[in-house]
Amino acid sequence: MTDTDWNAVNIVNPQGQGGWLLVCEHASRRIPDALGGLGLSSAAGGSHAAWDIGALDVAYGLSDALDAPLVAGDISRLVYDCNRPLTAPDCIPARSEVYDIPGNAGLDDAGRQQRYVQVHTPFHDAVTEVRTSWQPTQAAPILVTIHSFTPVYNGATRAVELGFLYHTQPAAAQALLAVEQARGRYASALNEPYAATDGVTYTLEKHGETQGLPAVMIEIRNDLIDTPEKAQAMAGHLAESLTRALPVPDSEATK
Repeated sequence: MTDTDWNAVNIVNPQGQGGWLLVCEHASRRIPDALGGLGLSSAAGGSHAAWDIGALDVAYGLSDALDAPLVAGDISRLVYDCNRPLTAPDCIPARSEVYDIPGNAGLDDAGRQQRYVQVHTPFHDAVTEVRTSWQPTQAAPILVTIHSFTPVYNGATRAVELGFLYHTQPAAAQALLAVEQARGRYASALNEPYAATDGVTYTLEKHGETQGLPAVMIEIRNDLIDTPEKAQAMAGHLAESLTRALPVPDSEATK
């Protein structure tokens, strides 16, 4: 019998024909019952430390607007961060910004391996399965990962509203930034508030660049998407920017 409490991934519209593959690693703050809430305070359990606030609603909106498959995490990144390899010190953090994570303190190698198998493996297997079984009508599919970030981090206010990140290949992120800056609605930047040097581009590398797919991570300041209505509006805005910046050629026209 499948333990649904440890379901690590949800897949939406797996055969979407729009030529985009969407991934939302930090979509959920859910913690399996067996972990006793990781000993978190209620504030920590609902905070940006536990999930990317608003990111899933934006991802759903983009999936609809772009007719795109979406692979979304269903377990909090505090249990295991699916945007990190097992070798990353922060894949199972004992502290995240100002919050202690008691249930992760002192976790031994066997415990870390078990979390990896229960959360990371099924999530990334699902991304691989969707990518390899997917047959969009457009050629040159593009990987887009959806994240959000807090307006204030460790006491520092962040002015940037939208960030476009890349691993080593900048073309997609640069094209998207150029469109956003031309539109002039949001304060946008390349590799802000994070960059590959912060260890945040694991999924981009694993499922994008190493597979020959253009790839970009979108980081959205979470006060812009912290209600369903705001998230839907942002999804509409980003869908327009993506289609302007990265037009996907029709596969029939390229044959």
